[in-house]
Amino acid sequence: MTMTFKQKLCLLAGASIVAFSSSAFAASTVRVTIAEYSKGTGPYFQEAAKAFEAANPDVKIQIEVVPWDSLQQKLTTDISAGANADLSIIGTRWLLDYVSEGIVAPLDEHIKPEFKARFIDTFLTPSVMNGKVYGLPVAASARAMYYNKDIFAKAGISAPPATWADFKTDAEKIKKLGGETYGFGLQGKEIETDVYFYYGMWSNGGEIVKDGKSGLDSKAAIDTAKLYKSFIDEGLTQPGVTSYSREDVQNLFKQGKVATVITAPFLSGQIKTEAPKLNYGVAPIPAGPGGDKGTYGVTDSIVLFENSKNKEAAWKFLDFIFTTEQRTKFDKVEHFLPVNAEEAKDPYFADDADLKVFTSLLPNARFAPVIPGWEDIAKTTSNAVQKIYLGQGEAEATLKEAAAKINATLK
Repeated sequence: MTMTFKQKLCLLAGASIVAFSSSAFAASTVRVTIAEYSKGTGPYFQEAAKAFEAANPDVKIQIEVVPWDSLQQKLTTDISAGANADLSIIGTRWLLDYVSEGIVAPLDEHIKPEFKARFIDTFLTPSVMNGKVYGLPVAASARAMYYNKDIFAKAGISAPPATWADFKTDAEKIKKLGGETYGFGLQGKEIETDVYFYYGMWSNGGEIVKDGKSGLDSKAAIDTAKLYKSFIDEGLTQPGVTSYSREDVQNLFKQGKVATVITAPFLSGQIKTEAPKLNYGVAPIPAGPGGDKGTYGVTDSIVLFENSKNKEAAWKFLDFIFTTEQRTKFDKVEHFLPVNAEEAKDPYFADDADLKVFTSLLPNARFAPVIPGWEDIAKTTSNAVQKIYLGQGEAEATLKEAAAKINATLK
């Protein structure tokens, strides 16, 4: 039986020995938990905090930067003990559970028409539930395929693959080059392992959930699992796929060890800083036999916790970091898509060839379903595809078993 978010909190609360006292911090201190996107995340927020404090000397901003992979566990532990910050970045896909348990506060009493008008609706909408705004889109991105132009040229490939069939052929050509460079940088560990599988599944016409049931036992999912496994078995991916997280595969790409990787706009910024000589391009994720293309639209939200004792000061800080000036600074640091309409007009974004590819994919982007138990569903999917990648289960049987487990969660 799948535990609810509330049950998880209760278990952690029962294990807590020391209760947190809100009096440990002065009333004028606003604590902010930040997810670390890159090496620039912490410095940006520290600078933003200093700028805010200079204009608001009665408020102290305390920034805590946490790695993404440990963020959810930290928040769950902190919330159960009453030790959570006033504000925190979360994955928007977690928001429904937070709202249903009354953990986060609606922001509507603070949001004026002119403030709401700052946002591009596509990115604000996922944080609206039951007609109320429960979060602000602090990060926004889609997913596309990065490819190494030099490796492609050496293999006699003139353009990025338009279809998965083309991609398989291209990866075979790259393998013939010899050495330790592989055609498909495939993720198989940690956050978004399930999403990496959905790219192919969506391209094959599948859906994560359809008519209230899992799509993991569909022909599209099974065909995708067999396709990915064929890449692995034929040596077209890096060895040991299940040992590589999103960041690991991105690093392989920056090092020229894989010719392709499917990921977010922020990799462009990392390449410019860490591998400026890398000759790369960005293209849509390959299409399936029916012409379907799949990309993942992502927003992360910053939320105000209901138990905050400093809601007014916390809102003032939110208002500050969502000004056009601050949003432009942050998105330039992280190479995210603009969530602010005025920001999007900045030549840095409007004229960026890489970002134009991501932006062009947004009309067909899928977002994580806003349903209870989503994290359990994602975990079940990741476990199933890892099992297939490792050769510990046949594609069809493994996915059908996982689909049955997901259907139980959905009920």
